[in-house]
Amino acid sequence: MASQIVHFAGLSDRDRKAASPLPKLGAGDRLELHVRHEGGKDQTLSIPPSAAAAVQVLLAHMLRGERVAVLAEDQELSPTKVAAILGISRPLVVLRMDRGDLPFRYVGKHRRALLKDVLGLKSRLDVRQAAVDALAEDTEDLIQTHGL
Repeated sequence: MASQIVHFAGLSDRDRKAASPLPKLGAGDRLELHVRHEGGKDQTLSIPPSAAAAVQVLLAHMLRGERVAVLAEDQELSPTKVAAILGISRPLVVLRMDRGDLPFRYVGKHRRALLKDVLGLKSRLDVRQAAVDALAEDTEDLIQTHGL
């Protein structure tokens, strides 16, 4: 699949104040999208329950002021886009690809990685970072408690 541009979207402060989070949806609840077109025509679309959960999560992140992007897990990403998702530099992404930490394929002479592989790597990096943070916290505690 050809790579699409990763577009992060966020809400302005004004929009965040005007919007409200979706209520917790119960088993029989339905989510509908009401669209009012510029010409005054109204349209109501029913959102399937599995998609409603995704909309709920998406809106919650945006209301917290976070920027979000929606991608398919089989989406192929360039090293630059992978770097944006992982929060690391592009050269470090290429190094991780070369070391085998991130599976990729060549499309012509360009590297492409699947989003699901990128998210798997992100999960592993997050676990490693949590361990480093815990170790740093323990070290700081030892220094304060025992004067080491």
